[in-house]
Amino acid sequence: MRLQEYGPTAPGGRAALLFGVGSGLASGLAFGALMSWQGLLESHGTHSWAAFALYAAITGSLLGAVVGRRPYGPAVSAAGGLLLGLLGWVVWWLTVDPLLHGRTPAWSIAAATAAYPELVGSLLQGTLAGALFHLVRVRVGEVEPAGKKREPSARVVIVGGGFGGVSAARRFERLNLRGQRFAVTLISDSNFLLFTPMLAEVASGGLEAQHISAPVRAAVPHTRFRHGRVTALDVARRTVRLGDEDVPYDHLVLAVGSVPHFLDLPGMAEHAFTLKSLADAALLRDQVLTMLERADQETDPAERARMLTFVVAGGGFAGTEAVAELYDLTHDVLHFYPGIDPDEPRFILIHSGRRILPELSERLGAYALGKLEARGINFRLGVRAASASAGDVRLNDGSVIPTATFVWTAGNRPSPLLASLPGERGRGGSVIVDATLRAFELEGVWAIGDCAQIPDAGGNPYPPTAQHAMREGKAVAENIAAVVRKRRPKPFRFATIGIFVALGHRTAAGEIRGRPFSGLIAWLMWRGIYLAKLPGIERRVRVLLDWGLDLVFPRDIVVTSPPAHSSSAEAPAPVREGR
Repeated sequence: MRLQEYGPTAPGGRAALLFGVGSGLASGLAFGALMSWQGLLESHGTHSWAAFALYAAITGSLLGAVVGRRPYGPAVSAAGGLLLGLLGWVVWWLTVDPLLHGRTPAWSIAAATAAYPELVGSLLQGTLAGALFHLVRVRVGEVEPAGKKREPSARVVIVGGGFGGVSAARRFERLNLRGQRFAVTLISDSNFLLFTPMLAEVASGGLEAQHISAPVRAAVPHTRFRHGRVTALDVARRTVRLGDEDVPYDHLVLAVGSVPHFLDLPGMAEHAFTLKSLADAALLRDQVLTMLERADQETDPAERARMLTFVVAGGGFAGTEAVAELYDLTHDVLHFYPGIDPDEPRFILIHSGRRILPELSERLGAYALGKLEARGINFRLGVRAASASAGDVRLNDGSVIPTATFVWTAGNRPSPLLASLPGERGRGGSVIVDATLRAFELEGVWAIGDCAQIPDAGGNPYPPTAQHAMREGKAVAENIAAVVRKRRPKPFRFATIGIFVALGHRTAAGEIRGRPFSGLIAWLMWRGIYLAKLPGIERRVRVLLDWGLDLVFPRDIVVTSPPAHSSSAEAPAPVREGR
């Protein structure tokens, strides 16, 4: 860390090392004189004064490198020096000094007893070095004296608790540990961070819902968290409306994500299932199991066919993973339903393009299509869903698909909250930002993630993926810190590392830096990468256990939602918050 980059408040780096070396030398001179007066240094040879000074300087530099990374108090600094003194005694007096005098080091009780005076001197020297190190940093203003609290340099409000918002809050916490002072408030209408790449597995019963979500309060423990929904943004007064309260800000970070967009198609909002939240995943799983329960007892062939037809709109990552996981769920539990023949359930994916998974190469898209078709999933390419009802889905080519389960993944739009912002909106109503993530013509407003239209080096928008949102969160925190310090913010630049899509049945496809992977190896890589990215070791262990149990036991068929509509001619309509 460069001192000129972060100013005098930056702990660590060159300044902390210099402070540590100076503190080590000062304490070394003091206790070197005491040890010399007691005859300890002379017993080790005439060169020991210079050697002891070198030893003190080295322990001081280690003190600056370790303790100087964060603005610790005097007790921690002194304790750090004490531990380094103990380590220095083992390394220097029991190891290096005997070698300098042509003896073989011995780490025995006898050797430690003989070097006991040097142990006392090393511990006292290290403790004094830690205390001096803290006093020097207080003197130059690098850390605050005990009992003194500086006012925050800026009030930052982050709206949204997804990947981007939590990543920004985490970076602000690190900046505060480095000596910055930001009063950060994160507002979200859910109190957990949802790991959305695994949401389709929750819908299929392969993972427990709580295992892919982590409490926001635990993820950012030093950030003020407010659980609630922001209803309005007032950029003129620099406030956000939370319930009956106006929360002021100096800088506002919008990370509100996206919501399903039904393109104003008739019946879509009322009858289509979505896959954007844990509630959506649980509702879809219960719907599939409910249809199996009812079809097992239904005698009318046409009605049975409608109940056992599952339609997904959208051939991107979300739609492809959804239809693959629903297929796995259904066929994994069919042995519980003896009245249903394995050939009866039908799975149809509707996509307006000529090939699925346009995010991947054409070869991988064809591979995914072939794998899913071989398992019995049907595809209707080049057509769109035009309307939906409780009993069917109509396509724009005039055809009708009778179904009781229709899943919509074909469109998203930024949160409606952005409509309260003045100025021009981008694609779908997103916030237009420059390369530094700052909103155009909106002073103090920044935007990241799905709700922002962020230009890459070629002027094209960055894709709305988790790996981009996480890095955008870090970048926006650094840029706000730069603006507060009267420095120029840096453009956000990031190249996609890789993308994977799960195809069910232990098969996946994906790319890393343009290199294609498919089949079982891609499935193992998909699971390994996403497992490593889960927030917290506890979640990783729980998900790993879920995966292990899924290999041994069949999926649960318990329906947790209220009973379905009593009429067999009408499926229960999805119920979503905010509709």
